[in-house]
This record gives sequence, structure tokens and C-alpha cells, in this order.
Amino acid sequence: MCGIAGILYSEPQLNSEEFSSLAKAMGDTLAHRGPDDSGEWVSAGNGIGLAHRRLSIIDLSPAGHQPMISNSGRYVLVFNGEVYNYREIQANLEKNGVLFKGHSDTETLLESIAYVGLDKTLDQLNGMFAFALWDKQDRSLTLARDRIGKKPLYYGWCNGVFLFGSELKALKKHPNFDNEIDRDALGQFIQYSWLNGPASIYKRINKLTPGTYLKITQSDSSKSSEPVVYWSALESAQQGQSNLFEEPYGDVVDKLENLLIEAVGRRMIADVELGALLSGGIDSSLVVSMMQSQTTRKVKTFTIGFHEATHNEAVHAKKIAEYLGTDHSELYVTPQECMDVIPQLPEMYDEPFGDVSQIPTYLVSKLANKRVKVVLSGDGGDELFAGYTRYFRCMDHWKKHGNIPLFMRPAIGVAMDVAAKSSWNMLANTQTQEGVAGWRRLG
Repeated sequence: MCGIAGILYSEPQLNSEEFSSLAKAMGDTLAHRGPDDSGEWVSAGNGIGLAHRRLSIIDLSPAGHQPMISNSGRYVLVFNGEVYNYREIQANLEKNGVLFKGHSDTETLLESIAYVGLDKTLDQLNGMFAFALWDKQDRSLTLARDRIGKKPLYYGWCNGVFLFGSELKALKKHPNFDNEIDRDALGQFIQYSWLNGPASIYKRINKLTPGTYLKITQSDSSKSSEPVVYWSALESAQQGQSNLFEEPYGDVVDKLENLLIEAVGRRMIADVELGALLSGGIDSSLVVSMMQSQTTRKVKTFTIGFHEATHNEAVHAKKIAEYLGTDHSELYVTPQECMDVIPQLPEMYDEPFGDVSQIPTYLVSKLANKRVKVVLSGDGGDELFAGYTRYFRCMDHWKKHGNIPLFMRPAIGVAMDVAAKSSWNMLANTQTQEGVAGWRRLG
């Protein structure tokens, strides 16, 4: 992964040296995302500064350095992510006379925007990304995020300055950053254990919604600009529902297998060695098997194990690794080693994050980092293929309640809402009484 950050002043305030220093400071907070290279580009007269930290995966040469300027000189880009179909896009551009200095997906993205425009480029991208594009001609800044939101991007206006970055810590480096907590977002986290976009934990800062782009100019005061949707998950689902497969079941299975093989193969395109996180479950085992089938090398796989049998998946991962013939590494950790990670979590996650997987994910990533630069994992499989039990519970509820007449549903909904609030209040009162009793016993 890489890291991007930037600043746009509504009115120029700094000279070039000051501006470059501030942009560098913001970028340096993201050094852990991109340890291989760094760069800044500023135009003090236009009040714009961009910073980049690079993890070199494709085109390790200086031709992949960022911020990157287009051949025409009109656009400047900082990019985090991967475009999996960049070779096809680049080939089409070359047929139309577009010249390339290197072979990075960053340059392909930039020259595609310059040649066919932002909208057409976004439509054809297959990948995960977050990027910022400065248009010298229009004096506008565009932020964009991939369809599912794999790559993070925070932004917001703070005291007359527009700030953005891959992580909140980059925005915090600017002296104008406003750290007022968003109480609504905090309440959402307490209720659901996660923060749903576009809100962040800070009142003035948003997450760019997946499948959208945001265009900002210096004339935007605060900033009334709203993200433009270029892809909708709902519309895609509706289109799929109206055009269901009519082929035999076996043919559908074959199509899915071919699609997964292609997807895994595209993610293996790199100029560095890559590996995989293997838990022994269906998703990661499937990914690793498809990786191993497409290379003559032994795929490097990594697993974290626990001495407690009820939590240990490493035994399953080891059997899968032996069956597939991978180059397997495993690390068994103690409860104390897991607890030692906890003080580091606030530095890793700039806002509340309630997923219990954060500790083993850090440990297995640390293990993998000793041998490879990039890893694939099975993350996302449960979301795509309804692997979580809550999906089945939802379907059961719908089957039970789907036949309730429409005119009755609002009243039933109000009753359920009141009942839910009453349950929470009763629970809170019970906990308060128990807490008071406990303090009394201690006293």
C-alpha cells in the first residue's frame, strides 16, 4: 500500500519552501504505508500541495515516482492502490499514440485521464484505489475512491483549508486541523462497534464514499461540493437480479471458478515477490490454491497460531499448506504477546475500531513482512458470498415478516423501536445499579 496526503488553501498563504515542508510533514506520517520512496509537489501560488509515500510493487524504477505529472503537463497525480487491468488500458492508449516513460499502473491511470477524461477512466478501472488529481488548467482538485472502498481516503475543510489523506494522522499534522469529536459518530460506534461512512470520528472530516469522486476548487467556500456517484452497488445488484443466469448450475459454477482464477491472477501481477495469509478457512484456502495453480514457485503462506485449542486455526492452515505444497510459515503467540499489541493500536487506527481481528492481523502481517512485500488474503469472501450467519438470520426474518401487509408495517416498526429502546434503558439501569453496589462493597 502507499499513502497520499494534500492541502488546498482557499487563498495562498505560504511560500514554496514553507508549503513543501508542511506537505512533507503530512506525508511523513504515512511512512509506514510507503517506506520505499517519497515525494511532494506544491504550487504555492495556487495554494495546492500534494504528498506521497510509495510502496514499490509495479515498476520499481524512478519512472514510478510520485507525485506524477502527465505528459501534457496539465495533471498532477498521487495514487494509492492497484489497477489490475492497467496493461489492457495502456495497450489501448499506445494504439492511439500515447507515449509512456515506464510501465506503472500509476502512469497508465494518469495518461488515461489525460486522454479520455476522468469519467471514462473510472468506468474502465478494475482495481482498488484512492487518488488525488490536480488539474492545472481548471485549478481544481479531484479525489476518487474505488467502488467498494478498499483504499481509505479522509477529507474535510478545517478553518479555511481543505485537507485530505489516507489516514487521519496526516490531516492532524496541519496546524488548522479541527479535532472536535462527532458525537453522533461516537454514538454510532458505541451502538454498532464500527463507524459507517461518510462520517469519521471528527466532526469536520469525512470519509469519501466508495464509488464516488469529489471535485474541489479554490472558489468552493465550504464547501458545498458533494461527491459524485460513478458506481452504485444497489444499481448493480438490481441489474443482476433482473438478468439472472439461465445456464445450468454446473455452467454457472464453472463461470464463477474462471472468474475467481482470473481475479487472483490479476492480483499476482507484481515486480516483487508476494505471498498469502492462510487461516485454513474456505476463503483463504481457495485464494492460495488458485495462486499456487498459476505459478511454478511455492507460494509463501503465513499463519498465526494460538496455544488454546479453541482459538487455534493454525493446524487447519498447516494441512492446507502441506496439501498445496506451499512454503509455509507459522508463528504461535501467547496471550501476553497479544496484549502487548494493544498499546500500539491507537497509532495504527486513528479512530475507534472494534474488530477483534485487528491483533492477529497485525501479528501475521508482521510475520509476513519478514519475507514478502505483498500478501493476498481471503478478506471479502464472506461479504461477497454471504458467509456470515447474520445473512442467514436476515433471510429468516424476511421470510417470517415479508408477508405482513404494507399498511401494518409502520405501526409494527414503531412498536419494535420503542421495545428496543426500553430494553437498552433497562440494561443501562441494571448495570448502573450493579456498579453502585460494587463501589459500595469496595468502600
